[in-house]
Amino acid sequence: QVQFVESGGGLVQPGDSLRLSCAALGVNFRYAAAAWYRQTPGNQRELVASITRATSVDYADSVKGRFTISRDNGKNTVYLQMNNLKPEDTAVYYCNKDPALETWGQGTQVTVST
Repeated sequence: QVQFVESGGGLVQPGDSLRLSCAALGVNFRYAAAAWYRQTPGNQRELVASITRATSVDYADSVKGRFTISRDNGKNTVYLQMNNLKPEDTAVYYCNKDPALETWGQGTQVTVST
């Protein structure tokens, strides 16, 4: 059974940093491309960052230069380091494979506000 467990979100001020973590069960990130997605109320989930099996990475234009995706194969965990956060980064963040499976975790809320 596939399960994604995201953590690390919180309430921060503009310019602050957060590091999100995603642990997976039933999916081995060593052999799969992974990605972080985010969703705001009333909108579809959007892909924020992805990392291939070969650790090639790609980012949405809105987060390039500020977010970094990485993977720890030994812990089967994917991370998203988010720096210089902006109010428009406020969303629920999810991890999944890329392309995504139908199963999603609970996500972790990131709120950037003064």
